Amino acid sequence: MSNRLPLVRTAGELRKTVQGWRKHGEKVALVPTMGALHDGHLSLIKLAKKYADRVVVSVFVNPTQFAPHEDYNSYPRTEEQDWHKLAAGGADAMYAPNVHEVYPGDFATRVEVAGVTQTLEGISRPHFFSGVTTIVAKLFLQCLPDVALFGEKDYQQLLVIKRMVKDLNFPIVIVPGPILREPDGLAMSSRNVYLDARERGLAPQLHAVIKDMAFDLVAEREVEETLAQGVARLESAGFRVDYLEIRDAETLLPLEGIVRQPARVLAAVYLGRVRLIDNVAVLPE
Repeated sequence: MSNRLPLVRTAGELRKTVQGWRKHGEKVALVPTMGALHDGHLSLIKLAKKYADRVVVSVFVNPTQFAPHEDYNSYPRTEEQDWHKLAAGGADAMYAPNVHEVYPGDFATRVEVAGVTQTLEGISRPHFFSGVTTIVAKLFLQCLPDVALFGEKDYQQLLVIKRMVKDLNFPIVIVPGPILREPDGLAMSSRNVYLDARERGLAPQLHAVIKDMAFDLVAEREVEETLAQGVARLESAGFRVDYLEIRDAETLLPLEGIVRQPARVLAAVYLGRVRLIDNVAVLPE
């Protein structure tokens, strides 16, 4: 690795880097990631440049958001490749701390958000959101950015982070980044590498189904019928459905009948051992 893109390992070093930029009046954006970077991550850097002069990308596989049976140990870790992608993608610093830097042995604090965490992913993965909010709060305090960017693929996570920022008065603007997709419609994800050839061929049907559902809802098809047909289509295609829901876009409360307000179709499914999530907006006229 050359010196063109700073590789920062400690919170102290990160603070010093950011303070140097601020002395010159520069705004700072943070893009939190768990690495194994793809074009979706890089699109957030490009978007961040519209809001800030400098962009920090954190690369940290966060153990507190994984349950014991999940893929923490096998989660793809590609630091050198990530560094090259960030150098080419316009980042100004890569923050890649180790676990002990983030969670020293006597670490004893959790940050939890109620309400919006207690549905969908919060039911399927009850450990998940407290791990996310804890690490994101730490990253915010370590970097002290003006802006932070999160992709809409993790739509519920985006709402959770917005709520945390509002409730805890973080002086940070949260900017959502649109979902980037492969040419066949599959949402880009670091976990897509787990799909075998057969599963990769089936995976784009998830987006096709939920996109059709959104179209039907705008055409005033009722929620109950839309959901039933969506589940049937996914199961017949070979997916195991964790959840498929139509929710209010701001509150994630369930909807019934004909949708009159902005909503989201949100899905989590399994193809073999691989869990895929996706969502699409529903925007009635």
